[in-house]
Amino acid sequence: MDKDRIKGTAKQAKGAVKETVGKMTGDEKLEAEGKVDKAEGKIQGAYGDAKDKARDAVNDATDKVRDTVGGN
Repeated sequence: MDKDRIKGTAKQAKGAVKETVGKMTGDEKLEAEGKVDKAEGKIQGAYGDAKDKARDAVNDATDKVRDTVGGN
């Protein structure tokens, strides 16, 4: 698992807490910061997911080449 996915998930959780506290206390700025943190976390998580998929695709292609070359 890519570290960006982990950081993104943590940022989303932090944002959710900030947003909830902001709503409960009537602090619109804190609520807005929470929403921004959640959005940034989703983006960072998606970036990490894309990196994982790209790495997996490269590894699969490398394995196929090795199998083909090694099989001759």
